Amino acid sequence: MGRVTERRRVTRIRGGAVSTRPDTLVAEEPLEIRLNGKPLAITMRTPGDDFALAAGFLVSEGVLASASDVRSIVYCAGAKEDGTNTYNVVDVRLAPGVVVPDITLERNVYTTSSCGLCGKASLDAVRTTARFPIADTPPVRVSPALLSELPDRLRAAQKVFDTTGGLHAAALFTEDGELLDVREDVGRHNAVDKLVGRALREGLLPLDRAVLLVSGRASFELAQKAVMAGIPVLAAVSAPSSLAVDLAAEAGLTLVGFLRGPDMNIYTGAHRVTL
Repeated sequence: MGRVTERRRVTRIRGGAVSTRPDTLVAEEPLEIRLNGKPLAITMRTPGDDFALAAGFLVSEGVLASASDVRSIVYCAGAKEDGTNTYNVVDVRLAPGVVVPDITLERNVYTTSSCGLCGKASLDAVRTTARFPIADTPPVRVSPALLSELPDRLRAAQKVFDTTGGLHAAALFTEDGELLDVREDVGRHNAVDKLVGRALREGLLPLDRAVLLVSGRASFELAQKAVMAGIPVLAAVSAPSSLAVDLAAEAGLTLVGFLRGPDMNIYTGAHRVTL
């Protein structure tokens, strides 16, 4: 298995003093995701939770909706000359009878650690493939005070960030503020995929009582992943994009941005925030 962190020597300058010392860096390696043996996507990720990442990616693509949709997830043989497994290729085999949607599976996507599902910024695609419409039965309600506490709780749970300073994070909370799960990755969309994939494999989808918090901005891809997992509230410590706000408004997602202490902007779905 790949390591989450690696060590490199650096020349360090502090207060005019120069020294040479080892530094801890977050690991970044490619992961190829295959579906029924066919290459589908390549993403740059932090190794770890690769099966969950692949499963979460396929939830956001509209392929998977429950753990029973998956027959198996395995590592494929790697590309090293000596035959050693690189653990950088994952094949997801679907259960018999699972229908594969044809909206994206011919595109052979390359996704970087920052862009998410590049080239697929389509509201129509999400509208036609969402398995879990966001509903309010019973309604989810969160207070501004509770939301303001979540970034500090997320930061306290970021173990690898403390040693590298180079990771994004995503966390799932209950509407009462209980931390359900947190994942770190060099890509913010990968961190969300790992959360959703773990929830799928544990039979927890849809996450219709959860709050998703991300450590950076709220892009269209992250709003998409929240909608596809049935999450009613997405909060980000930074800004959303215009398309993320459009998608949230159309899907009924509560989208909160610039969540910093007691301050925040509620872009859509303000009815879920007890003002």
